[in-house]
Amino acid sequence: MENVDATSPEQMDDRPAKILVVDDEPDLEILVRQKFRRRIRRGEFEFTFAQNGLEALERLAENPELEMILSDINMPRLDGLSLLNALGEVNPEIRAVMVSAYGDMDNIRTAMNRGAFDFVTKPIDFDDLETTIDKTLRHSRIMREALSSQNQLQALRQELNIAHSMQLSILPTSFPCTPQFEVHGRVIPAKEVGGDFYDIYRLEDGRLGIVIADVSGKGIPAALFMMVCRTLLKGIAIGMGSPAEALTEANALLHAENQASMFVTVFYGVFNPRTGALTYANAGHEPPVLRRTDGSTEALPFTGGVPLGIVDDMAFEERTSTLSPGDLAFLYTDGVTEALNEAEEEFGNARVHDAIAGVNPGPAREAVEALVQTVVRFSGEAEQFDDLTCLVLKAGGNAQ
Repeated sequence: MENVDATSPEQMDDRPAKILVVDDEPDLEILVRQKFRRRIRRGEFEFTFAQNGLEALERLAENPELEMILSDINMPRLDGLSLLNALGEVNPEIRAVMVSAYGDMDNIRTAMNRGAFDFVTKPIDFDDLETTIDKTLRHSRIMREALSSQNQLQALRQELNIAHSMQLSILPTSFPCTPQFEVHGRVIPAKEVGGDFYDIYRLEDGRLGIVIADVSGKGIPAALFMMVCRTLLKGIAIGMGSPAEALTEANALLHAENQASMFVTVFYGVFNPRTGALTYANAGHEPPVLRRTDGSTEALPFTGGVPLGIVDDMAFEERTSTLSPGDLAFLYTDGVTEALNEAEEEFGNARVHDAIAGVNPGPAREAVEALVQTVVRFSGEAEQFDDLTCLVLKAGGNAQ
């Protein structure tokens, strides 16, 4: 099978993506125009600027084709949270990405509740901002396409195609590769769309957050719940240093607003490249497997958590494992362990460990492909019933 990559915004639509940037810092316009000058010249991006929420509403009235807002939260006259409130009446289809300081959990939670699609943190990492913009535009255009063809949807196949696109639109399409660590991920969606997702967060002090999760259910409901979970986890992760505290907070919020009784298994780890420490908490997810440089494998011990959204007031615990230079951490969903072959045999945990032990300890991308292709060969012509998802973290030479 070929790798499935999300379509870039410019591939989906030849017209420029029109983005409104709202911030009272005068230098931001210069920085944005400088960072994205090539994409502006190529006609991919068209930026409009406003210094506060009231000016932003004026720009929206003048240009109804704006499809994304990048807004600071703290501004004079009309702040970013009030602007989010107004968007529901002015243009409910526009996607908003909010800019917030590290640890500003109250504002992040409020912004999420008011419909923010994503977050970036100050000081702004412009590479991360570019990735976030592409992801947001991709999702916006997929949703617009889905809405425009809504009257023609007459079969489950069309619903699943939309859910596939929604799922892939939020997954990272670029992965960090530094002397300190490498990360790479891949998902092969099943015909019946589930809710697998992974994410990567740049945290304070050079640390890296990694998440892999699996939402219950199939189709559009699972895809929508997946997006809620992913945005919620990101907002909480950038404000909390502890994986256990982050999952505890996420569980409380999901349980409080979970009328559909859905749930999500989550593994969340924070990697410190200076020490090699991987501190993690597990909410009922498949335990990741470490491959040491000598070829031995070990599953990370459970931390006793249940999936998010099931039990109120659930306190999660965390553990720490140390990765030496060259060690690989394999994160995956049950689409790997429960993959069936034509004889209806499961791939299972034993085969997972055997496959990981046999991986060449090279780049993270090659490690992901090795495991995925082993599962694909095992399955043969058997139908794939669940997403096959894998994320690999490799410790670099600077881990101690």
